[in-house]
Order: sequence, then structure tokens, then C-alpha cells
Amino acid sequence: MAVLVLAEHNNIALNSATLNAVAAGIQISDSVDILVAGSGCLGAAEAAAKVVGVGKVLVADSSHYANALAENVAPLVVTLADGYSHILAASTTNGKNIMPRAAALMDVAQISDIIAVESENTFKRPIYA
Repeated sequence: MAVLVLAEHNNIALNSATLNAVAAGIQISDSVDILVAGSGCLGAAEAAAKVVGVGKVLVADSSHYANALAENVAPLVVTLADGYSHILAASTTNGKNIMPRAAALMDVAQISDIIAVESENTFKRPIYA
């Protein structure tokens, strides 16, 4: 099944951390799609389409996605979730804001801050003791 990556961007270009999430997605599945949500974000969508390994770019261009607020973006992620086995976001402020809310809305557990993908259901995470 496909993997969805939530893009972090400035409406013109992708944040480099998004490329790390895409790389992780490619290790999970041969089919990786990117969601670009924003306002006036066609430049970022065009940049996403050029990323090696990305099959499809989903664009949600609307004024209420302008500031990437979790209250607006998380429900969008949930509406798209049924077609994907995994939903990934970079471990950035935006990712850490949106993904817990999306996970709660879907009633699933979130696996955060992975540093390596071993398989589609095994991930390495840092452990602090």
C-alpha cells in the first residue's frame, strides 16, 4: 500500500526535512505520495513533483491552510488516510504539531522521531535513559 508524506514548505520550495520523510517512505513502500497543503503553494507542489520516488502530488491550496495550523491540516490528512498504509511527516515543529492531532482523530498510535526504517513495521528511535 502507498505511503503519504505531509510536505513542509514555504509555498515556493520544500523544506529539506520533507525529503528525509520521503526517503523514509521509499524504504517502506514503492509508492510514495506527497500532500502539499497551503495557500498559493503551486511552486512547492511543482518542487514536490520533481522529487525522485514520488508517484503523486496531492495539492490542497486554500487560505485556511496558509499557516499550516494543525486544527486545519489534521482533518485534511484524516480524509486522505484510508488510501495509505503509513502517513509520514518530518520531525519538525509543524510535523510534531499536526501528526499527533491527526493520529488522535484516526484513533491510532503515533510513532515519532524515527531515525531509521528497518521494515514497514519496525523502526529505530532514539532512547534517552
